[in-house]
Order: sequence, then C-alpha cells, then structure tokens
Amino acid sequence: MNKKSPLALLGFLLLSLFVQAAGAFATFPEIATWYRTLQMPSWNPPPAIFGPVWTVLYALMAVAAWLAWREVGMRSGALRLYLLQLMLNLLWSFLFFWGHSISLGLIDILLLWLAIGATTLSFWRVRPLAGALMLPYWAWVSFAAALNFAIWRLNRG
Repeated sequence: MNKKSPLALLGFLLLSLFVQAAGAFATFPEIATWYRTLQMPSWNPPPAIFGPVWTVLYALMAVAAWLAWREVGMRSGALRLYLLQLMLNLLWSFLFFWGHSISLGLIDILLLWLAIGATTLSFWRVRPLAGALMLPYWAWVSFAAALNFAIWRLNRG
C-alpha cells in the first residue's frame, strides 16, 4: 500500500476503534454493578468522562502509528511496540473490569505505562510528531495508573 494512502490511516483508525470497542465490551456492563461497589478516591472522575477522553486518545494513537508507519513500515520495532501497548491496553479492561482483578489490572497498567514510554520514544526517533501525539495518551495512562493504585489500596483485603 502506498505510504501516503488515506486507506492506511483508515486502517489504523479502525484498529483503534476495534480495541476501544472490545475494551468497552468488557467495561460497560461492570460500571453500573461491580465498579460502583468499590471504594474510590475523592479525585476519581465520573465514568462519563472516560469514553470521550479515550476516543480522542485512540484517534491520536492511530495518527501517530500511521505517521511512524509511513517512515519505517509495519515490521519496525516501533510498530511492534505500538501493537504491544495496544494489546496491553485492551488486556487491562478485561483484567480490571471483566475479571474484577484490581491487582492484575495494576500490574498490567504498569507494563502498559512502560510500553507506551518505549513506543513514544521509538516514534519520536522516527518522526517527532508521532512521538508528540503519544504524549497525551501517556499522561492519561499515568493518571489511570495512579487511580488504579488508589483503588487497589482502598479495596484490598
């Protein structure tokens, strides 16, 4: 496929949409039931905030991956890291919400945070704009990791 093709960008956007939808499948049924039973820190945002934020972040990630792909192709280490962090991102929803495992979610989100950092750095090296587009996502996952940790502390044992 031509590296300037808008179809490639559409492919990256559809991959992000798929991951977001699969994560929502694991998440939404648990918000009104299990999640509401947990002790939360005072700074926990309302659940309605998460969907719009994640939609924007997934779009930014897709554009970043497309920009990196245009420079180095799909078989590059940068794109492998991107796919790894995308899988860890999806896994978190299934561990935390569907599996009701705050502790496994915490382990996963820490691995995700590291994978996002490695992806951001790799993208930055091949196309600085691609790396910059990953920064809001990394910042949000930093917040989410802190929230996951706080929920774990409040609900353990």
